[in-house]
Amino acid sequence: MKTQTHSGQGNNDWLPYASGLRRREFIKGLVTGTGLLAVAPPLAAAESLADAGWKLPAYRGANVILVRFGGGARRKETIDPQATYSPFLCRQFLKRGALFSKMEIAQIEGLNTSHGEGTLNIVTGKYDKYKDIEGKFLGARFEPKVPTVFEYLRKSFAVPPHQTLIVNGEDRPDEEFYTFSNHFAFGINYRSNMLSLYRFKAWLMRQQIAEGKLTDKQIEHRRKELAKWEKVDYRTRGDDRQGAELEAFWQRWREYYGDSGFVNPRGDRLLTELTVRAIRELRPRLIMVNYQDCDYVHWGNMSHYTRAVSIMDEGLRQIVEAVEADEEYRNNTLFAVVPDCGRDNNPFADVPCQHHFNSRSAHEIFALFVGAGVPRGKVVDRRVDQSQVAATLGRLMGFNAEFAEQSVLEEAIA
Repeated sequence: MKTQTHSGQGNNDWLPYASGLRRREFIKGLVTGTGLLAVAPPLAAAESLADAGWKLPAYRGANVILVRFGGGARRKETIDPQATYSPFLCRQFLKRGALFSKMEIAQIEGLNTSHGEGTLNIVTGKYDKYKDIEGKFLGARFEPKVPTVFEYLRKSFAVPPHQTLIVNGEDRPDEEFYTFSNHFAFGINYRSNMLSLYRFKAWLMRQQIAEGKLTDKQIEHRRKELAKWEKVDYRTRGDDRQGAELEAFWQRWREYYGDSGFVNPRGDRLLTELTVRAIRELRPRLIMVNYQDCDYVHWGNMSHYTRAVSIMDEGLRQIVEAVEADEEYRNNTLFAVVPDCGRDNNPFADVPCQHHFNSRSAHEIFALFVGAGVPRGKVVDRRVDQSQVAATLGRLMGFNAEFAEQSVLEEAIA
């Protein structure tokens, strides 16, 4: 598989006027995707360009909802009509779009078929051998070296961070930090935002301290917890506020569900609720839903897995219904559904459906594209690759995922 390499542009190549390029030529190049913005300006420089009247073009493409059928979901329980636990996905939704029934995760030495790696394969379009940045056993705090689809979108178009969202589960705090890469040309200035109980709790602690209704001991405890949170991501240097739109979102969430955490949904049902509310209140242009409850099969009970597949399927149905009920989203939304990894199909394993042992079926997944810009009723049975999702989303949304594997899934394009 060939990978497009960086062109080696210098740090000043992004300056349109310093290079003698006329403004009209520069904007034309940006819109046609010729890579004139291959290297991002520093934040201060970007602000000075804005002050001079230069702006990114408005995004006028489809809204995209990327659903990670996560926690490891096999083809058998999802897209196989004889064994599915996903009736909406299998019997209704896949008829509306392009199904890639033989998508695989590449067999690369040292590449794990697991959740964090699979998620980053999807959003960066490039395989890498990730290690937890703190060296923790079974840790999944990874930092991608190439941009995510969120960064590509925000660097190409005027899309604010509250309209590029990842919805994350409370049991995967390591994935809270997949919002931007360490690539020098992209990174924190083009990050996405995160919706999760983890983020709500951080916001709530700050609110409770500011309200002055806690005892001194309670305040001290919350400040210590916040200090730990703010030190976790060294890249933000303790400044990880989510902005006014997310602050208002969490305020409405609190008003509805309260402070206890015992009223709001949990597990993957929580992710569905956050996503539906985000569509109504934040109007995202790109949102990724990181379902994950299938992974509870590691406790040894097969029903944990099959029940979780059903819950994801029901969540997908609810999100689709929310889109179809919304006039602005109804005919202008693209869904992409893809698992992070597959599962072992060894029926004699002590714990069923593992994914850590590099079995063939752990590499076997699928992808479904439905909606704006996608043909209906197409089934593609050739082998395709998980790393192709990012470039395909780029084509459908109108940006060039230049550091991804560049083989677009052409059958997903109407």
